[in-house]
Amino acid sequence: MPTRPGRRSAAQAHAPLSLKARAIALLAQREHSEAELRRKLLRHARSLVDRQAGEGAPGEAAPGEAAANDPALRVDPVIDWLRAEGHLSETRFVESRVHARAARFGNLRIRQELAQHGVELPPEAAQALKASELERATEVWRRKFGAAPVDAAQRARQSRFLAQRGFSADVIARVMRDAGARIGDEPASDP
Repeated sequence: MPTRPGRRSAAQAHAPLSLKARAIALLAQREHSEAELRRKLLRHARSLVDRQAGEGAPGEAAPGEAAANDPALRVDPVIDWLRAEGHLSETRFVESRVHARAARFGNLRIRQELAQHGVELPPEAAQALKASELERATEVWRRKFGAAPVDAAQRARQSRFLAQRGFSADVIARVMRDAGARIGDEPASDP
């Protein structure tokens, strides 16, 4: 029975994907930074080398074979090809990550996450995030708490929550100040 296009047969399902196919599959799921994709592909390349070594005859590898079995030598050309074909883009990765994180996290957390991926936030994106940070922090605070703190302990708890989300200290102070002002603006209820 022929398989449908895009489906792998039972025999193919047990065969490991090539590095290029693995890279395309990973990028089809979501954008990756080059460092992240390289790390994942190196792990896959090592398993391919180990599998090929297990299938070969016992004994030492030929001198030229040792270099060919280096996972990094297999991964680098794939990364270069992905970049040349436009499948791997640091700019798209940054845009994707900022878009996914901006509604829930502050500038500090977003910058830290990008730095872990070996990528910097472009100046124009940093400016846009800075301009919207107070609004984003207020929305995160409103969704989580919705009411101004009634004492110092609640204020500290709410401030810590926003700080853990990566919002700056001055933005947190403004959110807390604005929350207190909102309570003061509400009309007093008559007993």
